[in-house]
Amino acid sequence: MKIYSILFLLIFSAFLIDACSPKPYASTNKSYKEQSKKYALALREIPVETVVSDSSKQPPFWVGTTNFGMRKPNFVIIHHTAQNSCEQTLQTFTTVKSAVSAHYVICKDGTLHHMLNDYLRAQHAGVSRWGNLIDINSSSIGIELDNTGFEPFDSLQINSLLSLLARLKKDYNIPSANFIGHGDIAPTRKNDPNYRFPWKKLADKGFGLWFDDNRDTVPASFNHIQALRIVGYDVKDTTAAIRSFKRHFLQDTTKRINEMDRSVLYNLQKKYM
Repeated sequence: MKIYSILFLLIFSAFLIDACSPKPYASTNKSYKEQSKKYALALREIPVETVVSDSSKQPPFWVGTTNFGMRKPNFVIIHHTAQNSCEQTLQTFTTVKSAVSAHYVICKDGTLHHMLNDYLRAQHAGVSRWGNLIDINSSSIGIELDNTGFEPFDSLQINSLLSLLARLKKDYNIPSANFIGHGDIAPTRKNDPNYRFPWKKLADKGFGLWFDDNRDTVPASFNHIQALRIVGYDVKDTTAAIRSFKRHFLQDTTKRINEMDRSVLYNLQKKYM
């Protein structure tokens, strides 16, 4: 009897500890569940018959296709938070007024917060473009790294990122070329994850493309603006596009293109074609 009493007290104590433990995002988690439930209910609804014109004829019964699936992400966009802490970023992404979000937030110590189902649309890319794609939020996963943008990235954080990218690439069959940065898709507005980010390390693991050490001679007719467009950059502002390209592939923040830049770009355009 004594043993059962002790066991009961232990279980009851554990229950009290859990009930009294701090849950700072309880209200926003509830909001998440409510919103996702609404989307789930919408998906279960049978498509409503609509009258297109006076001459359109309605069918006598509904026919639902058997061939469909969930929309899947095809890009991964990497950001730095440009904030002072992971906690500050979590608060920003759980505030309606901010109107911004991401699927994942990775803290400096490698802690990974999965904030949004991968199939749902986060608000992380903003006004952006990559090739002919302009609604990048609808086809991408956004990953935020806790970093001001002007400090080295912790190895624990990068290791956590690499593990996440490996899973995402496998689960959604994301092409290697489609792992890019916010600064790549919004060169006039953004610089993240900035020039300290180890893009080559990611490319070596299959997340993003990289240039070869041994490269062909650049022909005199080479058009670097056209090459930037082939890679994916929006060249409406050529200076911004050049700077974004150099930040990503050469860890250089200058805006003039030199012979080294041309050599790298000539090599890369063939990989993206």
